[in-house]
Amino acid sequence: MSKEGTDKEKTGTEKNLNFFFKPESIALIGASPNPEKLSHTVLESLQKMGFKGKLYPVNPGYKEIEGLKCYSSPGEIEDRIDIAIFAVPAKAVLEILKGPVENIKGAVIVSSGFREMGPGGKKMEEELRALLNEKGIKAMGPNCLGIYDTVSKVDTFFIEGEKIERPSRGGVSVLTQSGSFAAVIMDELANEEAGVARVVSYGNKVDVDESDCLDFLAQDEATKAVALYIESVGDGRKFLESASNCVKKKPVVALKVGKREPGARAASSHTGAISGRYEAYEAAFRKTGIIEVASYEELKAACKVLNRYSPIAGKRVLIITDGGGIGISITDSCEEAGLKVPELSETAAKRLKEKLPPFASVRNPIDLTGNVRDEHYIDALEEVLSGEYDLAIVSLLWGPPLLTEEVAEKIRNFADSCGKPVLISSPDGSYSRKMASAFTDSGMPVFFTPENVVRAAAVLCRGNYKLK
Repeated sequence: MSKEGTDKEKTGTEKNLNFFFKPESIALIGASPNPEKLSHTVLESLQKMGFKGKLYPVNPGYKEIEGLKCYSSPGEIEDRIDIAIFAVPAKAVLEILKGPVENIKGAVIVSSGFREMGPGGKKMEEELRALLNEKGIKAMGPNCLGIYDTVSKVDTFFIEGEKIERPSRGGVSVLTQSGSFAAVIMDELANEEAGVARVVSYGNKVDVDESDCLDFLAQDEATKAVALYIESVGDGRKFLESASNCVKKKPVVALKVGKREPGARAASSHTGAISGRYEAYEAAFRKTGIIEVASYEELKAACKVLNRYSPIAGKRVLIITDGGGIGISITDSCEEAGLKVPELSETAAKRLKEKLPPFASVRNPIDLTGNVRDEHYIDALEEVLSGEYDLAIVSLLWGPPLLTEEVAEKIRNFADSCGKPVLISSPDGSYSRKMASAFTDSGMPVFFTPENVVRAAAVLCRGNYKLK
């Protein structure tokens, strides 16, 4: 595409962020063949991810990198650049933007050394903002990891896949100021076989912020739910509008950090964020319908469960287990989270007593005991369809001798057809993980502690229930 065509397409600070998430071309500014350089990792990540568009390395010191022609400057590229990844020192970012960059639509500035570094860095960031406005370039960052996108196969993260595992495709998109948070949750979700649609780390938010991303994700068919990690919000009114519009179309879950003075100080040194009063965020979440969570573990549980299920209106939980102690632990956690664990009706208890092992407890939790067979789980789950319960938590201890590997398929088939959420809790041992893969392979989340399965249930029940 000619530069003239590009100029005609670009209209000031274009609000549509499609080119970030559906790019046809990416330029890597500061590209290097040196494996020790961050830019080399970014290039490797893009190639491993299978990005189908055009890749343009940019570095005046090379003619070719990894079999790709290398350009001396972005202006030398005779094509529109949807995303220019800046992996050069902060001062070099400014110098490059002062040159011919009219063919760049969007920038991901992974470089640090701006506002988070104090007064000098803040002045450089103000200059960066002015240059981006002058050139009509939308930008994520600086001081960020950028985009990990399983839909468009974009990975701008400069951390090797061997060190931070990449999740497969799922339905939840994650928005975060913090690059370290993005890396940690991606690694853990991948380890627990939960997918993501898109992960965006936008750092100092010189331009694109969470509100802009919410506007895009509200319309994004690949995103089923949104998870937000928030240090600060710059424009409260804009955030309220964007969040409200997004919540009307899909659930949004948020974790606010820096709630108290020590955390706020840490956020300021991290991304230069000014956190503001937590009470204002709490009120904003209530007003917009965002589901607030109280911890990282709760946000991770939300990401896993919202990949599979949508929020529900009720909060009556049926608990089924083959170990009484675990059932009691889950019951306690449900009560602390504001969920209800009502006992079975006399009619239901009598009906179940005829089907289950002689020593089974037919209250709630239903304890199937060590004499459990596969079909007993399904017999108990049928009570979810009676109308007395809104969801079921199934805790599987894999030791009972009459329990077979087929139980996972039977429970999964029931969950697919029952129309209500069925959440699985399993121990975290190697054999249990192996057995639990029968669920995760089909996209059904498994939670490895009683507390986390309840956190997931609380998210589905739409309330701001916070575990103590």
